[in-house]
Amino acid sequence: MTRHPQQYLHGELVVVIDCSDLERSADFWTGLLGYTRAGAAVEPYQSLVPPAGGCEILLQHVLEGKREKTRVHLDLRTRDLDAEVDRARSLGAAVLTEEPIVEEEWGWHVLADPDGNEFCVLQPPESYWQDHGSS
Repeated sequence: MTRHPQQYLHGELVVVIDCSDLERSADFWTGLLGYTRAGAAVEPYQSLVPPAGGCEILLQHVLEGKREKTRVHLDLRTRDLDAEVDRARSLGAAVLTEEPIVEEEWGWHVLADPDGNEFCVLQPPESYWQDHGSS
């Protein structure tokens, strides 16, 4: 596999996610994001990469548990909020918001991975997709 890392001005950008179980977390995040494992885990790390290049996710096994709200988190933008939340739940995510949060035509739920790390699933207004040319 040829890597095409996400660049930033002075190098490569990698997002690190702490976890208590590398295997479980790798299963969750690869299933949710469509990433693949970049080789076998080398304790305490497991690298996950997107198939077409982009930002690497590095899972880091840690002994301490999560204590407070995550200060940095991933946002997953989708055209179908309910379907994507259901898909995340089927992979082991917990939904932390009872109802979607709505702000200026954007709706989202806050979820947590199996280790309690928060991430958001957002549904932008249709105009977002038209302006950004994404699906």
